[in-house]
Amino acid sequence: MSWLRSPRVPAAEETLPGRTKPVMAPGVHFVSGRPLGGPYPHQSACITFGLGCFWGAERRFWETPGVWVTAAGYSGGTTPNPTYEEVCSGRTGHTEVVRVVYLPDELAFEDLMAVFWETHDPTQGMRQGNDVGTQYRSAVYVQSDDQYALAQQSREQYQDALAARGYGTITTEIAQRSDFYFAEDYHQQYLAKNPDGYCGLGGTGVTCPIGLPDVSSA
Repeated sequence: MSWLRSPRVPAAEETLPGRTKPVMAPGVHFVSGRPLGGPYPHQSACITFGLGCFWGAERRFWETPGVWVTAAGYSGGTTPNPTYEEVCSGRTGHTEVVRVVYLPDELAFEDLMAVFWETHDPTQGMRQGNDVGTQYRSAVYVQSDDQYALAQQSREQYQDALAARGYGTITTEIAQRSDFYFAEDYHQQYLAKNPDGYCGLGGTGVTCPIGLPDVSSA
């Protein structure tokens, strides 16, 4: 298939049919013991990040102060309730992601976005380092208009910082999407369960500017 020779997100009619039932019923976080699927604190907020292989990405976020819980999963595609093997085939449209539930009173949104930008290279398209495929593309899936506006502004700021250091155009997708499918249990908090496991993350070394304007009243 053409998307296997040259990675691209398949059209809806090209995707696998999936299934009606979830692949995994979410349990508790291996590190914190908190429920992966909620209930979450009433003052919390949620955002979903794709930045390459979700093993190392999830660890980066669960180690960030102010993050309440994380979960590995799949978003941005068409196939309902996909398996890991289906996502890796390139025929579901999903990318590997981390759901991040955080406490805004403890972790500012701009600081969370800085963690995202600085943890990977967002200019690489359908890959991250040696990991190649649509499932490794960079993405930010937001849950509100304010998050969307602020994420867009942070992308513009980081683009300027990257360009000053000779990097190309950011390829990160930013969209409002609610679809999130939990990955299989063995992927959840993988590097806590397997401390010597693979982590392919590598940032650019370019610091992300912080201090985004308040758009809540815009």
